[in-house]
Amino acid sequence: MPLLFKGVKELRNHINSIRKQEKASVGFVPTMGFLHDGHKELIRTSKLQNDLTVVSIFVNPMQFGEGEDYDRYPRDLDRDLAICEEEGVDIVFAPPVEKMYPEGFRTEVVVKGIEDILEGKFRQGHFRGVATVVLKLLNIVNPNRAYFGEKDYQQLKIIERMVTDLNLPVEVVSVPIVREEDGLAYSSRNTYLSEEERESALSIYRSFLLAQKLIKNGNLEAENIKVAIREFILSHPNVKKIDYVEITDENLNRKDIIESGDRILVAVWVGNTRLIDNWKVEV
Repeated sequence: MPLLFKGVKELRNHINSIRKQEKASVGFVPTMGFLHDGHKELIRTSKLQNDLTVVSIFVNPMQFGEGEDYDRYPRDLDRDLAICEEEGVDIVFAPPVEKMYPEGFRTEVVVKGIEDILEGKFRQGHFRGVATVVLKLLNIVNPNRAYFGEKDYQQLKIIERMVTDLNLPVEVVSVPIVREEDGLAYSSRNTYLSEEERESALSIYRSFLLAQKLIKNGNLEAENIKVAIREFILSHPNVKKIDYVEITDENLNRKDIIESGDRILVAVWVGNTRLIDNWKVEV
C-alpha cells in the first residue's frame, strides 16, 4: 500500500528525507481521483522515468464554477488507493480542502491569453483554479517531472506556459489520450452517462475519424471540417448542444488551413454531462 499523506509539512519532510538519503528522482501525477486507465498510463509513465512516484488526489473546488458538478464529482479514496497499490505508486497525497486553501486564501495564478478561450470562455475562472492548484502542488511535492494527459489539452498548454514563465524546476511530460475500446476517451465524468447517452457520446470520436478522412482526401479548410464535425455530432439523439468545435495549431492559435500536428478540440453536452476531447491531425 502506498504511504498516504494528508498534511503538507509531513509530505514535504518525507520526500526531502528520501531525496537526501537516496538522491531519488520524483515523478508526480496530479489527479482529482476516481482513477481510470488514463490515470494509470500517467502513473506507468512516471514509474518508468523516476525512482519515486507521487499521486495527488484532490477535487479542487477552485476550478469549479457556480452550478457545476463539484458536489457530485465522483470520489472514492479507498478505490483510488487500491489502484495506486496495484500500479506501484509510492506516495499518495490526499489533502483536505482546508490544507490547500487555508482561511484568508486570496492568491490566484492567471495565464493570460490562453486561459479565456475555448474552455475558458465557457468556464470562466476555471483555468485560474487549475493553474493555482497545480502551482501549489508542484511547490509542495517539488518533483523532477510532472505528468499530464493530452485529453485536457488546453490545461496542458496552460501548465507548460506557467512552468516556463515562472522558471519552475520541473519537466512537464505530456501523455497521449487513452481511449476505451470503442474510442470514448477515459474520463471520470463518463460514469454520469446512461447506456443510451454513452452510445451518443461515441459520436465525438467518430467525428474525429470522419474529419481525419476528409482531411486526408484533401479537405484542408478548417471551417468546412468544423461544420462536418458539428453536423455529425448533432445528428445523434442524446446530444444536447455543442459548446465549441475548434481547430488550432499546437499552441492553441486558431487555424484556417489545416496542417499536420494541428488539434481539433470539442466540448459537447451529452444529456447533462459535458465531455471534452481532442484529436491530433495528420495530413
